[in-house]
Amino acid sequence: MAKSGPDKSPTAHVSGQSNKPLSRPAHALSHAEVAAELNADALGGLSPEEAKRRLEEYGTNDLGEAEGVQPIKIVIAQVANAMTMVLILAMAVSFGIGSYIEGGVVAAVILLNIVVGFFQEYSAEKTMDSLRSLSSPTASVVRDGEAKVVPSGEIVPGDLVEVKMGDTIPADLRLIEAKNFETDEALLTGESLPVRKSENSVFEDNTGPGDRLNVAYSSSTCTKGRAKGIVFATGVYTEIGAIASALNKKDSKVRPVKRKPDGRAGPHRYLEAYTLTLGDVIGRFLGVNVGTPLQRKLSKLAMLLFGIAIVCAIIVLGANEFHTTQEVIIYAVATGLSMIPASLVVVLTITMAAGTKRMVQRNVIVRNLKSLEALGAVTDICSDKTGTLTQGKMVARGAWIPGLGTYTVELNSEPFNPTKGDMRFDTRMPHQISFKPKDSEKDVDDGASYGTIEKPTDLLSRSKSRLQEFLAVASLANLATVFQKDGAWHTRGDPTEVAIQVFSSRFNWNRVAFTSGEKPEWTEFAEFPFDSDVKRMSVIMKHNTTGEHITFTKGAVERVIGVCTRYYNTDDATARGAEVEMTEDFRNEVIRNMEVFASLGLRVLALASRKVDASVQISEDINRDLVERDLTFHGLIGLYDPPRPESAPAVRECHEAGISVHMLTGDHPETAKAIAIEVGILPKNMDRISGDVARAIVMTASAFDALSDDEVDNLPVLPLVIARCAPSTKVRMIEALHRRGKFCAMTGDGVNDSPSLRRADVGIAMGTGSDVAKDASDIVLTDDNFASIVAAIEEGRRIFDNIQKFVLHVLAENIAQAGTLLVGLAFKDETRLSVFPLAPVEIVWIIMITSGLPDMGLGFERAVPDIMRRPPQSLKTGIFTLEFLVDMVVYGLWITALCLSSFVLRVYAFGDGDLGSNCNDSYSEACETVFRARATTFACLTWFALFLAWELVDVRRSFFRMQPGSKLYFTQWMHDVWRNKFLFWAIVGGFITLFPTLYIPVINHKVFKHTGISWEWGIVFIAAGLFFGGVEAWKWGKRVYFRRAEAKKTGRAWKDMDIEERVFGDYLGGYSSQGSNTVLNTRD
Repeated sequence: MAKSGPDKSPTAHVSGQSNKPLSRPAHALSHAEVAAELNADALGGLSPEEAKRRLEEYGTNDLGEAEGVQPIKIVIAQVANAMTMVLILAMAVSFGIGSYIEGGVVAAVILLNIVVGFFQEYSAEKTMDSLRSLSSPTASVVRDGEAKVVPSGEIVPGDLVEVKMGDTIPADLRLIEAKNFETDEALLTGESLPVRKSENSVFEDNTGPGDRLNVAYSSSTCTKGRAKGIVFATGVYTEIGAIASALNKKDSKVRPVKRKPDGRAGPHRYLEAYTLTLGDVIGRFLGVNVGTPLQRKLSKLAMLLFGIAIVCAIIVLGANEFHTTQEVIIYAVATGLSMIPASLVVVLTITMAAGTKRMVQRNVIVRNLKSLEALGAVTDICSDKTGTLTQGKMVARGAWIPGLGTYTVELNSEPFNPTKGDMRFDTRMPHQISFKPKDSEKDVDDGASYGTIEKPTDLLSRSKSRLQEFLAVASLANLATVFQKDGAWHTRGDPTEVAIQVFSSRFNWNRVAFTSGEKPEWTEFAEFPFDSDVKRMSVIMKHNTTGEHITFTKGAVERVIGVCTRYYNTDDATARGAEVEMTEDFRNEVIRNMEVFASLGLRVLALASRKVDASVQISEDINRDLVERDLTFHGLIGLYDPPRPESAPAVRECHEAGISVHMLTGDHPETAKAIAIEVGILPKNMDRISGDVARAIVMTASAFDALSDDEVDNLPVLPLVIARCAPSTKVRMIEALHRRGKFCAMTGDGVNDSPSLRRADVGIAMGTGSDVAKDASDIVLTDDNFASIVAAIEEGRRIFDNIQKFVLHVLAENIAQAGTLLVGLAFKDETRLSVFPLAPVEIVWIIMITSGLPDMGLGFERAVPDIMRRPPQSLKTGIFTLEFLVDMVVYGLWITALCLSSFVLRVYAFGDGDLGSNCNDSYSEACETVFRARATTFACLTWFALFLAWELVDVRRSFFRMQPGSKLYFTQWMHDVWRNKFLFWAIVGGFITLFPTLYIPVINHKVFKHTGISWEWGIVFIAAGLFFGGVEAWKWGKRVYFRRAEAKKTGRAWKDMDIEERVFGDYLGGYSSQGSNTVLNTRD
């Protein structure tokens, strides 16, 4: 909630005014007057200290609509759920038949379950609430002259905010600069078309919101251009704050009545609507139509188990000839309770919430819980290159100017410092030069092969015009700022433009120097931002000395030379024949030079310009096609964006995990190919690839889009690299992957990426991307790093594994308890009524007390060593794989056999075989044998439940050898059990709580229906040894089976295959995809 100010009521606020009223509404003042009244700096912004003070004064920038965590709702949810209702039913039956002790224990368990569940759920909700705040919109503000990204809630009046296409406006802004700036204000004004804004306009006080063209409104979206503005209103004082109540209206949960075209509806339609609404209410109560897919699946499982519990209770009644005595009914209640996994949904919620918290530590913000389940099933990642696989810190490494020569910049440790790094010049064209590999440490020593080192100022003084015109385009068709402050170099802007601006600044050719001051040499008139369709960016500048208007353009080489008609072939522009027509041969030469730069991993852009005809009316509304034509080509500039050091290991980790990585980039094919080989997306031995596969493995977007769906499906492989990629190409790639049965993740950061992010199984937005892209995504990367995607997938697999482990633990116990009680029906006393081997309170105790915390501990277990060395799991089967189901039955039956054996041994082998009379209800001397046998069985089952939790830490590896590379052959298990301290102390607590139930008088006889044991502990110890022996034997058998099955079908196990064979086998030959799929199916 926003902090309270003097008067936070929106009803007391005048439209267009600030949080503290100005002399006139902001739209009726010039931007200089608004800045002055707000004590704002239109150049450097507020200081951090002042921003903090204003945040305390005005409160957070929100509408106050967030409900936050609501304890009352959590309490209601803990009571009104299927599991608790079953326990309440059991409690009611116990009280109804006079079994007050059993009823009281169940009531205590219900209360304990509600209290523990409340605190766990409250903690989980607080975690998710904090994550929602992390994934909330951000804004780019200038503070102390530095651009920084802050949460929108921290914006204060007086802040200087920069917005660009795709951003959500964080607060009401009085614009001070607008370049082709348009916003979508449909949420506020209902206007369906974007509104063009103008910073210099001033309007009357009573002008309506829709006509205030000098103001950008909070929550509207920038659809075009860019702008800067001073914040004058935040929170409920914004225009959108006045209609916050409408935004907060909840959707109706009542099903609509289907009506005829004339509006009438028959009675059956009303009955249908009411029935469906009632069904929805029941479904929400039972949890079968709310939550994530896994939560819904587990709720349906709970309903199934409830049905099985009823069947088991009927079996108990039938075995006792439907006698409705207290003993028989309580036995039926005990059998029913044994099938209820009471802690299942709570532990699932806690595990997933804890997983999201861990992901934040790995720079991943989860926007919805269903993506946690989906991450573990990802088979393909479609990633952008710039800033994700690469560092996003571009450096201009080379440039070529026709008729002049090639410039090369050596790498240095200060990429933003234009005074660092040697520059080489060679009169030859790039394709005539033999370049060393860009990452060679011998570049500086052996660089003479591609030019001599010269000072930039000397090169500039020697050039007559060509270099100057090239630098004019480089610095002016550029929105980045490069400046020196306190002896350090600082930059602001897009990394691509920063790199070009640094290059031009090497020659003292800086945009700021030419466009600022009292009498600037150049003034900007119009700007055409980069567009993913035309792949160009242009500005129209006026040369104030000559009065000429000139268009400066930069962009993708093919798109720029396509609109160029001339170029200069000598350095002297005044020489006769210097300007010549652009021919097809010269275009091919440009492409050839560009490919040389691209093969070095450089992103290559072309620069061009033209004088604007005097007859053309210049304004921001001018059609860009009128100015981006008949250009004069000035040259190429190559930018190197080094791969992140962690990208290659992360790609390799994906390959080891059976995940294919696709690079979808706007760069040239050769640039993309070079980087893809460097990070391991493409095989290094590309010469081994057959021709048809080589053509498919690297494609341009135009070639890919030209194929029909059938042709795409008939490709031998889907492309691993798509260059010159457009947003529509990403959507087609996702659809192609889906048709091949793949489960894909897609990255994106722009407005146009939102369709592909929504279409992907897991949409991944960049933290620096647009708010529109974030809203369309499932997860957000705070560091824009590909390695974080891999970390998210690993975390998703860990959560999936842990959920599978604790569900297996719960259900195996349920089978063991139910099996013990059902077989125990055969034990008849003198009255021919069944004597239960486990009492009802013992059952509830083991379900809720003994196993509850170990289940949660399994949810916190860290990833197994080979979690990223196995294929993705299938979401079709989910956690209920064939291996899971078989394990559940085997462990359940093995525990049942051991529990029954301990009961039989104590009663018949070491006892007199007398089952007494009325031993299900009270203790007597005749029941001594039964009570001791029951205590022995209870101790065995308690130990088995606790030991099974440790055994399930790894469902295949031995408990004594869970770390395969460890040299601690006999003591490694000690380190493993201590590693997860929560699970360790939960199991220790389970052991400790066993003894009071056995030896405290009254509690043991009256409540648990057993008595203290002595020498019977020998049976318990032997049974525990047999339990470990049986589980270890089963795991060994599984390891042998799966090893042989994989070797039989693929020649060897998945994890033993070479990376080249596993990943690129389809491309290099010698390894069939059918074998790969077989391994996947086997694993599933």
